[in-house]
Amino acid sequence: MNKIDLINGSYLCYNKGKFDNWCVYEVDKNGEKKAPKDIEYFNDLYEYGKIFGNDEIYNDFVKIYNMTTNTFEQKVVDEIKKITYKYGNLKNELFKDLSILYMAMISEQNKKNAILGKRIKRLGLYYLLIKKQPPEYCAKFMIGKKWQELDKLCTEGGF
Repeated sequence: MNKIDLINGSYLCYNKGKFDNWCVYEVDKNGEKKAPKDIEYFNDLYEYGKIFGNDEIYNDFVKIYNMTTNTFEQKVVDEIKKITYKYGNLKNELFKDLSILYMAMISEQNKKNAILGKRIKRLGLYYLLIKKQPPEYCAKFMIGKKWQELDKLCTEGGF
């Protein structure tokens, strides 16, 4: 089973969502599941950027992005653990958010007719951490835009 155990007894996994079987869920120790929303982890990453620096958070995300394919791999989860260890008291929270992003990128890579794949998540983080746009904006600005326009923004961002 493709899952990531979290320190609080919960875990991340895939299950059926509105469109496919690639919806990421957090399942708590009581078995209750919820799908994390972009705005939730964007808010977290925005706050981590204030503490550790936007470039630091973004560069660590890019390391994970570069390792991400359309297949779940434990070695990437292990690398996320290594990366987040340096964040001290916030390492578990950052591990959770980066793990959600990792799994969400795999989902994007496997989504039918998703031309941009994982680049769509990187675009959101690029606007959040590098262009310093608010989390609310970054979670929604892509809605309704054609893939060609988003592709151009990705290319302008260097990815």
